Amino acid sequence: MRTGEPLPAVGEVLVSLATGLWHWDTATGLVTVDAEAARLLGLPREETVLTEAQTRARLHPVDWNEITGVVQLAVAEGTLAEVRIRIMDDRGRVVRVVRSRSKPSFDPVKKAYELIGTLQEVTEPTPGTPAGRTAVTGDWRRSREAFLLDAGRALAEARSTAEVLRVAAGLSMPGFSPDGLAVFGVEGDRLTIIGHHGHHGHHGHQSGDEDPFTQMSIHTDYPAAEVVRTGRAVYLSSPEQYKERYPLTWPLAAPFGRHSWAFLPLTVAGRTMGAWMAGFTYPVAFTPDERSVLTTVARMLAQALTRASAAETQRELTDGLQRSMLPTLGPEIPGMTLAARYIPTGGGLQVGGDWYDMIPLPGGTSRTNSGGASRTTPGGASRMNPAGSRFALVIGDVQGHDVRAAGLMGQLRIALRAYAAEGHRPDAVLSRASGFLHGLADADGGADLRFATCLYIEVDPVTGVLEAARAGHLDPAIRMADGTVLLRDIAGGLPLGIDPDADYPTTRLALEPGEALMLCTDGLLETGGHDLDTGWRRVRKILEAHEGDLEELADALVQAVHGPSSHHTTGPLADRREDDIAVLLLCRQGEGGCGPGAAPLPARQPVRRSMLTVAQAEPERIAVARQQLRELLHDWSCEDQVDSAVLLVSETLTNVLVHTDADALLVAEVTGAPGERRLRIEVTDTGDDLPHMRRPGELASSGRGLVLIELLADTWGVAPRGEGKSIWFELYEPSATVS
Repeated sequence: MRTGEPLPAVGEVLVSLATGLWHWDTATGLVTVDAEAARLLGLPREETVLTEAQTRARLHPVDWNEITGVVQLAVAEGTLAEVRIRIMDDRGRVVRVVRSRSKPSFDPVKKAYELIGTLQEVTEPTPGTPAGRTAVTGDWRRSREAFLLDAGRALAEARSTAEVLRVAAGLSMPGFSPDGLAVFGVEGDRLTIIGHHGHHGHHGHQSGDEDPFTQMSIHTDYPAAEVVRTGRAVYLSSPEQYKERYPLTWPLAAPFGRHSWAFLPLTVAGRTMGAWMAGFTYPVAFTPDERSVLTTVARMLAQALTRASAAETQRELTDGLQRSMLPTLGPEIPGMTLAARYIPTGGGLQVGGDWYDMIPLPGGTSRTNSGGASRTTPGGASRMNPAGSRFALVIGDVQGHDVRAAGLMGQLRIALRAYAAEGHRPDAVLSRASGFLHGLADADGGADLRFATCLYIEVDPVTGVLEAARAGHLDPAIRMADGTVLLRDIAGGLPLGIDPDADYPTTRLALEPGEALMLCTDGLLETGGHDLDTGWRRVRKILEAHEGDLEELADALVQAVHGPSSHHTTGPLADRREDDIAVLLLCRQGEGGCGPGAAPLPARQPVRRSMLTVAQAEPERIAVARQQLRELLHDWSCEDQVDSAVLLVSETLTNVLVHTDADALLVAEVTGAPGERRLRIEVTDTGDDLPHMRRPGELASSGRGLVLIELLADTWGVAPRGEGKSIWFELYEPSATVS
């Protein structure tokens, strides 16, 4: 080219260099490309205007995400934005690789970026050659993509700030990995440490030593402070560089023994919320590629932290709401210990419909029906005798996990308290509550009919007698003094709110000294993808194996299903969404007791007792009695004796139901050490006629019961009792040596 000739037009030069031009304005969302750029994008060779979506469709999705990150970085640092982009065809195959360089600018008024840049095709150098190592190519490129996708996924799933930091600490970047990281936040004009992680050099640096960093003013001459002030990254490739740029704060960093540092702004929606430091024990050059990886991670980290802190604020709010709805377990009850736990779901809004409650009941001491036993002393001294005050335990679950479920739960809880305070029996409390919930739905025009399950148990702390009614809820479990755990079958009705006139039969149980009762919602069983069966087996193991007081037992239960180890024991339905968990434990103190300060929970006394009422109206409960007896004798050494006992129980209960119009009360008790235990069973009724042996022809089946008892029992007897009588018999376990 001779001197003095004008330069050729820019357009001609670009075409001869196979370089296309493009212009992207995020305010309009349009990308204008010249003919050459259009060709490189795989479009017809002519100038054209594309939407962002059309442009994006031609680019590899990972590269598109990267462009946005690099652009923000270039604007923040006032540099050129340079990226490699893979162009895809309609079938998702890479047609070519192009390099784009652009000078982005940001318009704060429009909140929009404008970029004018060039596109050039690049040929990928052969991996492994010197050119291949310096270029972003092949393997490094692929491992980097995989890394960014994994990192993005892991950070997106992190639910809490602590989890985000844990994920960030575990990121191993392809080709270079930080050995320590710190995340700084800003409060007012101070730098705060949100979290840090890593090996603290060779100077015995203790984790408490971050103090110099924690209350640092953002005007300090410290890299993180500068990043927060300016929103621009700081890369320091050597200790010399650090010392030279930040002489004042270098002594703080020196003890860590690191060689290179990257401090990146954590920016969300244009606002710098903090800084991220990655420290390396070896020199890092911070090439554009390395910076681009760090920048992308910083962007994901900022989003994850914002999300987590929003979720935590939300959680604090809803936890507060839930706490205000949950009761504090009332005053100390002599002879009884209570413990409860409530864990909201991991998902969404942290309010659910699970609740538990403890309600002091009116009327002072024990209620009995045997004329006058609970009458007060002259002057009514025992009327509100707190030592013997009855109380009710309630646990329930309103359908749904939303604010409405939580609202209904709050109303239902208050309603149950009110009905209980009026002195109603458990059956009446539940049927009224059912009507109440049904009425709320009606008031809504029935648009959102919700039902609730509930278990309501009235407790007499003096005698240990429990009166229970159940509305579609899980049965309670009893852990006996010797550690055996049984599910207790409670007669049940429909969940509350379905039928305003539903009936709820009551079941009577007794809690013996040293025994504990567990009420829970299905979250305790089903969390971790279990169904009710596998979940119950898991919980039963914990109940049976636990040594310690009631509070520790409550922790052990929650820990096992919800704690860090719980993912080792996921159930068959592992992808179920998790549910709230509510657990309520009640223990009647025995010899060893189970109160705080008392000896550990299982003073495994060699006594097991089971108590059950069978009403005239529900003879099918004889089958339940047989089942309970089999559970009670689950480890009895002689199978035949178990069959005998079950047969005799059927006979004696049937006898009461057929020959009297009374209800029957069954008490079964096992005492003694294994191999020499005795089983005593007593069936009591309120009928007057004493049983007698009949001659076999008299009434073929009647009287058979006593003949069988005579044959099968080791010893037996009949005793008149107040208004009725009781038949009892005993079986002795054959010593294990005599097989």
